[in-house]
Amino acid sequence: MSWMKWLPWRLIIRYVARKQGFLDPIALLARLHSFAQPSEVAEPVELLRAGVIFHARGLINSRVIQHNLDWVWPYWIERQFDPTDLSFIPRAFSFTHINLSHRNWTAIGYPECAELPIVDPRGLLTPLLDGWSLDAWLMTEDGRSLLPSRAPDCRQQQEMESGLCITTDTQMNGLTLTSRAWVQIESGIPVCKLRLQARADSPASLVLALRPYNPEGISFINKVSLSPTRDTWTIDDKQQVSFSTPAAQHHVADYHSGDVFIHLRDREVQTEGHCEVGMVTAAALFPCNAGETTDITASIPLASKPDERLVDEAWHDVHQEHCQLSCPEARYQFLYDAAIASLILHSPGDVYPGPYTYKRFWFRDAAFIIHALLCAGLTHRAERALARFPARQTGQGYFRSQEGEWDSNGQVLWILQRFFALTNRQPSLDWHDPVARGGRWILRKRVNDASASPHAGLLPAGFSAEHLGPNDYYYWDDFWGIAGLHAAAAMFAEMDPERSRNFATGADNFAAAVDHSLVTCAQRLDRAAMPASPYRRLDAGAIGSLAAGYPLQLCAPDDPRLLDTVEFLYHHCFVKGTFYQDMTHSGLNAYLTLHIAQVMLRAGDPRYLELMDAVADLASPTGQWPEACHPLTGGGCMGDGHHVWASAEWLLMIRNCFVREEAERLILVSGIPERWLEQTTPIHFGPAPTRFGTVSITLTPDPGNAPRIDWQGDWHEEVPPIEIRLPGYVPLETTSGSGCEVLVKKET
Repeated sequence: MSWMKWLPWRLIIRYVARKQGFLDPIALLARLHSFAQPSEVAEPVELLRAGVIFHARGLINSRVIQHNLDWVWPYWIERQFDPTDLSFIPRAFSFTHINLSHRNWTAIGYPECAELPIVDPRGLLTPLLDGWSLDAWLMTEDGRSLLPSRAPDCRQQQEMESGLCITTDTQMNGLTLTSRAWVQIESGIPVCKLRLQARADSPASLVLALRPYNPEGISFINKVSLSPTRDTWTIDDKQQVSFSTPAAQHHVADYHSGDVFIHLRDREVQTEGHCEVGMVTAAALFPCNAGETTDITASIPLASKPDERLVDEAWHDVHQEHCQLSCPEARYQFLYDAAIASLILHSPGDVYPGPYTYKRFWFRDAAFIIHALLCAGLTHRAERALARFPARQTGQGYFRSQEGEWDSNGQVLWILQRFFALTNRQPSLDWHDPVARGGRWILRKRVNDASASPHAGLLPAGFSAEHLGPNDYYYWDDFWGIAGLHAAAAMFAEMDPERSRNFATGADNFAAAVDHSLVTCAQRLDRAAMPASPYRRLDAGAIGSLAAGYPLQLCAPDDPRLLDTVEFLYHHCFVKGTFYQDMTHSGLNAYLTLHIAQVMLRAGDPRYLELMDAVADLASPTGQWPEACHPLTGGGCMGDGHHVWASAEWLLMIRNCFVREEAERLILVSGIPERWLEQTTPIHFGPAPTRFGTVSITLTPDPGNAPRIDWQGDWHEEVPPIEIRLPGYVPLETTSGSGCEVLVKKET
C-alpha cells in the first residue's frame, strides 16, 4: 500500500528498540556505514541473504551440537569442538557455531549433471545439495568401534581413471573400512553410489548410518522408514537410499533419545522413526565375519526422471577434448588433472565456483573459470556459459549478478573478447547490443572527471570483490572497466569502426584518470605500490590492484607500480609461503597466491615457482583447495571447501608456464621448473589455444646435455613472433610456426 511509505519507519524502529532496551539500530547502521565510502548500495542483498541463511544454520548448530557431544559428528565438529585439538575454537560469546577449521570437501558427479554430491575428509557423503549425509562405521562384538570422523588418521584419494571416485581408507586396531563414492548413469538417471568394504579381526557389524547433518552443520531429517524387504530407506517421504544387501538389523532414534549410535547395542529393532525437531538418525547393520570382507553398496538417485544429456562414456569423451599435460612431477600432474575434472563438473550450463556453499553464479568467478575452460580447449562449455550472460543484463546495460559490484561489466566484455580471439570468430549479431550496452554502462558509471578528488574519473565506491574490504573506490573495478572497454573496442573493430574508436577513446580516458589517481597515491605513500583504493594505505586489499598485470596485461611486465605492489604483498602479507588475506578470509589463499605468481612469471621473477610449490602443498589429498586455508590446521576456514576458482587458477598457471601471450608475441616454456629436466621422460603440453592459434609443445630433457624443444602450431593467420624462454637457457626467437631446437645453457 502506497501510504506505508509515508510512515516514519526510522522513528518507529528507534522507539521500539529503545523501549525494549536494545541499541538504536539506526544509529548503529550509520556508524557501520561511516567506516566505508558512501555508496549507492551499502551491501549486496544477495550476500546479506546468503549470510542470514549461513548464520541461521550456525544458530541451529549452537543449539544442538555442544549439548550433544556424545553423538558421532562430522570430522570438522569432532576436531573444532575438541579442546585438545589444534582446530579447537572456544565458543564463549559466539552467537553461531560454524565450520571455521575444516571446510574441506570434494565434489563428485558426472558431465552435464547439475547435482554435485560432496565427500568430506573422512568419507561422509552428502548426496544432495545442503541435505543429509551417509556415514559408515565398523563395530565389533567385543566393543571396539571404527568411526572415521574420530579416527586420528585416514587415507583419502581421488581416482580419475574412468570417471571420478573418492576413496577413503580408515584403519585402527585390527579394523579396516574403505568407502568409495561416485556417480554413474542408470537408464538416463544420475545415481550416487557409496560402496563400503569392511574387514575385522573378530565378529563385527558394518553400519550404514543416516545422519541429519553435512559439512556445514545440521540438516534436518523428520522421518525415515525401512522397506519391507529391508533394503531401502525412504527419507521424509521424498528421497530414497537402497542397499545392495538387505539389512540384518535396523535401528532408529530421535533427538530426545540421543544418537542412534549410543543405542546400537541395547535398542530393539525398529523399521521407522519420526522426530518433531528434525534430528532422526538411523543405522542399517550388516554382519562382518572375522577375517572376511563385507561389501555393500548404497544407491541414491539424484533425479526423478532421465536426462537425455547424460550419456555413457561421457568422461572418456570429454577427456579427449581438453589440452593435455604430461610432466614428470606427480603432484603437479595430479593437480592439473583434478582441475580439469573440477571445471568439467562445475560447468553443466552455468559455471559455479563451488559445489555447495558457492553453488550460485557470480560474473567475477565466471570470468576466471570460463577463461580456464577456454585455455583448456573446453570451448563448448565456455560458449554455453557465455550464452547465458545476456539474460542477466539489465535494461541499463549492467551485467548484474550482485547489486553494487562494479567489476562485472568489464569482466563480461573481457572474457567475451577472449572467447572470440581464442576461437578466431567474429561476434555474432545477437552479441552486438549486449556488448554495446555493456560498454556504454561503464562509460556512464564513471565519476565525473572534473572533480578534484583522488577518485575523479573512477568507478563509484562499491562492495567489489568482498575480500578487498568495505565499500570503496577500488582500482580492481577500474582495471576491469578499462579492460572491458578495450575488449568492446576490439570486438567492434571490424563491425563498427566508429563505435570501436569511441570505446577505445573511453578506455584511454579512463586509464588516464586511474594513472592520475595512482600518482596521488604514490605521493601520499612515498612508494610506487598500488593500494586497493585512493583512500587506503597499503594492506592485503592491494591484491586486487594486481589485476592490471594479471590477467588483464594493462601494463608492462616490469611496471614499477605492479612490481612494488608484489614486493609489499610478498614481504608483509605472506604466511607459510602463501598470500594471507587478513580481510574477511583470514586464511591462506591458493588462488590469490597464484595471481602473485602470475605477475612474477610475467616479470621473469623466479620466485613464481616457490609460490606454485606452496600452493601445491596446500591442496587436499583429493587435489582441491578451499577458498582459504586455516594457517595452523591447513583445513578450510572460508568459502566453499572445493573452490573451483582455485582449480581454474592452477590450470591457468600451468598453461602460462608452457605458453602465454605477451603483447603480439607468444612466450614458450618460461615457467618450466629446472628440476623437470633432471630426468629423460618427454614433457608435453597441448594443444593449447591462444589468440594466435593452437600450439603443442614437447620438451625432451637430456640430463648432462641440452634439452630439445619441439612445437607445432595450427595458426589462425600469420605465425606470431615466438620466444623460447626456458629458465636457465639462452632465450631463442623464431617466426617458425613449427620447429625443433636444441637449447643452449646460460653461462653462470
